[in-house]
Formats: sequence, structure tokens, C-alpha cells
Amino acid sequence: MDSIKTNFAAMTALQSLQATNKELLKSQQRISTGYRVSTAEDNAAYWSISTTMRSDKKALSTVTDALGLGSATVDVTYTALNSAIDLTSEIKAKLVAAREPGLDRGHIQDELTELQGQLKSIANSALFSGQNWLAVDSSAAGYNATKSVVSSFSRASDGTIDIGTITFDVDDAKLFDASASADGILDALRDSTGARATGGTFSVASIDISGLSDSPADLATLEEYIKGVNGAIDDMTAAGSSLGSIKQRIGLQQTFVKALMDAIERGVATLVDADMNEESTKLQALQVQQQLGIQALSITNSSTQNILSLFRNG
Repeated sequence: MDSIKTNFAAMTALQSLQATNKELLKSQQRISTGYRVSTAEDNAAYWSISTTMRSDKKALSTVTDALGLGSATVDVTYTALNSAIDLTSEIKAKLVAAREPGLDRGHIQDELTELQGQLKSIANSALFSGQNWLAVDSSAAGYNATKSVVSSFSRASDGTIDIGTITFDVDDAKLFDASASADGILDALRDSTGARATGGTFSVASIDISGLSDSPADLATLEEYIKGVNGAIDDMTAAGSSLGSIKQRIGLQQTFVKALMDAIERGVATLVDADMNEESTKLQALQVQQQLGIQALSITNSSTQNILSLFRNG
């Protein structure tokens, strides 16, 4: 039945066209943004998960930066420490040579003084981003011997956040300490056994053999110096081993964090990214439906015009 008050066919055609336009708009938005879930309205659960994971990924990016900074600091310290070990070994060799009777120990001391100065220069130069782990002042305000490198960011199932760190005790590696205690590996006082001791009589940085003779007492002193230098080499070797382990751990953590960020990216993409092939095909189909809907609406509206034409003809 045709009615001039209510065009049921036109209403149905209009509703269908409006639904098609709505789906067409969604498809266009997905293609333009690349997301099938871009707002909470699209899918509240997936949007919430993706937002949280994107936030965690940004935090992991910061962790990567921190690991890079820590790796560089450790690398500079490790390199300087290796150089210091080489120079200290040179000092040891010259002290051993100085045991030979009749040698001019004054000339040997000139070489030792140069090496001692070079050791101080190496320690002072082991600086990266304002941090120096080899030349410190433990009496300075705010001094903290424990250095930390942010290594991980994790979120527990209950939402609790945990920040992991890799720590290193600078007191185990410092070569020089500007404080009154002066207990760095090279400026700490050492006893006759070569061990660091409060009541020691010499430090590696202050060894002076220019006044030593071939007397038994002076040769005994020279032996103490050799033991002290050997003790310093052992201390630096232990510190270098610790730094090497930390450097390896940082490298492994960098690899893991990068892989974790990639995994998060893939997981989020699976939840919210649009399938461009699917959306492109769907868009074309909806455009055809839109055209057909417009034509259908035009046809249904023409029936009312046909009724009016009957009255005009009459």
C-alpha cells in the first residue's frame, strides 16, 4: 500500500543507507589511522591493554637509554683500569730491575715518577657523563660509593611496578681517593706484605727508590715496594673482573630489553592494528552499498511523486 503520509520503503532505504554510511566512516577511519581499535569506544578491553603496554614500552625505551649510559661508563672505567694495570706492571718490572746491585736508582726513579704521574692522569681522565669511578673524593658531600644502572622495568599481574638495577661498589675499583683517608688502590698505604693497611708506610703512588742503597735494609724496603705494587695489580685485576662481568650483564640485558620491546610492539599490533587488505576490500564493498542505497532511496521517493502526478493529471 502506498501512503502519502508515511513512505515506509523510503524509511527502510534511509535506515539502510545510514547504517552503510556509519560502517563506511569506520572503515575510512581505520585506513587513515591504521588502527581498528583507536579509542576505548572501539574495544574497551583491547584499548586498555594496548595503552598500558605502550606506556610500558616507553619505560623500556628509557631503560635502554640508561643501559647504554651505564655501558659507556663501565667501558670507560674498564679501559682506563686496563691501562692502569699495564702501567703498574711497568712499575713492578722497574722495581725488580732496581734490585740489581750498582744500578743508578735515581734514574730508575725518574721513570717511576713519570709512570706514577701517568697513572694519576689515567684515573682523572676516566670520566663519562660527569662520573668518574677511578678518581673519587669519598669525603665530598653526597658521595655514594654504590653506583646503580637501571636495568629492567616490569609490571606484576597485580599492577605493581618493579625497577631493576645493576650495582657496582666504586670503593672496589677506585685508584685514587682525594679524602684524608686516601684509600684508593694506588694511594692507599700498604704494609710490608703489600696489603692495604692503616699503619702502612708507603703507597704505590708515592714509591721513591732514589735514596735506596744496596744495604740489606734498603733491599728489604725494595722487596716491600714490589709486594705492594703486586698487591695493587691484584686489586685492580679483581676490580677489572667485576667490571667485565657487569659489562657482560649490561650487554645481555640490552639484548633482552630490545627483544622485549619488539615483542610488546607485535602484541599491541595484533590487538589494535587494522588489516589494511581487509579494510580496503571492505571499503570498496561499502562504497558500492552506499551507491546502491542512494539509488534505492531515490526510487522509493519517486513513488510519492507518482501519486502526486495522478492528482495533477486529474
